[in-house]
Amino acid sequence: MTELSLSQRLLAQRIYFILAALFITSLVVSNLIFQKFFSWDFFGIYTFKISVGILPYPITFLITDIVSEIYGKKRANQVVTTGIFASVFSLLIIWVAASVPALTDSPINDKLFLKVFGNSAIAVFASMMAYLLAQYIDIQIFHFWKRLTKGKHLWLRNNFSTFLSQFVDTFSVLFLLCSFEILPWDIFTELLISGFLFKVLIAALDTPLLYAAVFAMRKYFNLTPTKELEI
Repeated sequence: MTELSLSQRLLAQRIYFILAALFITSLVVSNLIFQKFFSWDFFGIYTFKISVGILPYPITFLITDIVSEIYGKKRANQVVTTGIFASVFSLLIIWVAASVPALTDSPINDKLFLKVFGNSAIAVFASMMAYLLAQYIDIQIFHFWKRLTKGKHLWLRNNFSTFLSQFVDTFSVLFLLCSFEILPWDIFTELLISGFLFKVLIAALDTPLLYAAVFAMRKYFNLTPTKELEI
């Protein structure tokens, strides 16, 4: 750990809360919009067939890696746990909203509302189970490589931890959604490959962002690669 001035401590706390807010928002939104699927032709090399819910999800792994690197394992686990409560709370809000009958002249009637959000409970449950497993694996592997490399080779622990955890996450959530008959089994393999490859691609592309964030924070807070902020 390193000693901070009052102004540095306040800034470190603000950054931590902003990262946590972005994490929670990305997680909750990904669970709410998952039922829309699209295809993306990646320069003719591969055509991804994925849910729009996957778009904000890689942000959560980038944020946990930044928090793990700068604030430590305890704070990273804290962000992950907070995300669980936020997901459960979003379920409660959806349940209350669904239980209130719509007016006859309401732009969104009960049938349409349930069609869009009716599967959210199962989706959130599946996502939370996969999310819990994947995020904790990501944090454990990240700190394993950090100890092994003595704080060096940030790209190594960022990508190695994310690749494995993203596969676990993609496999787990699709397995549960297919098991609950939210998605058909005949598209399981296709969605698994597309989802995992997309997350690997994003993880590779966000490595410069991770380096930039870590470099800037280490410079401002006078951190060595083996030191972490205590807030």
